[in-house]
Amino acid sequence: MLNDVQQEARERMDGAIKSLQGDLAAIRTGRASPALLDQVQVDYYGSPTPINQLAVVTVPEPRLIAIRPFSPGDIFMIERSIMKSDLGLTPSNDGKIIRLSIPQLTEERRRDLSRQVGKRVEEARVAVRNVRRDAISDLRDFEKESMITEDDLRLGYDRVQEQTDEYVRQIDEIGEQKIAEIMEI
Repeated sequence: MLNDVQQEARERMDGAIKSLQGDLAAIRTGRASPALLDQVQVDYYGSPTPINQLAVVTVPEPRLIAIRPFSPGDIFMIERSIMKSDLGLTPSNDGKIIRLSIPQLTEERRRDLSRQVGKRVEEARVAVRNVRRDAISDLRDFEKESMITEDDLRLGYDRVQEQTDEYVRQIDEIGEQKIAEIMEI
């Protein structure tokens, strides 16, 4: 019983961390990364399709992303989707490859991105705490129904709290790494 509650909580907390990592990967840091394009969808014959399914995305230089479409006819659809996105990048193409130059971030923009990271980190902490609340609620219900003893309830509280502390620590580390990456000149 306790292990089931703890396992379910662990799975949901892992989901919160994966969601945070996905959100943070899309934040531009002044350094080129193929993950910047993960959120961009191309209207490919009426169906929204990720760029990485239509082209090879590479980073030949620290501030340059190169996109080579599998089909040369798709280059204009990909370029249009990048321009419509909120990335703030202007693509240039030579008929075969789309190049995205990543500009240097200003100090003001770095602070703004750091605040966004902080907000997303706090949302992840709240999600983990909500999982803890649900797990403790389940444990209380089991104790009320006499499925577990009061000692098991205490043990379950302690285990869930330790697990929560570990996940919050991981979230904080992920946030600190991303902020350090953003603030790096």
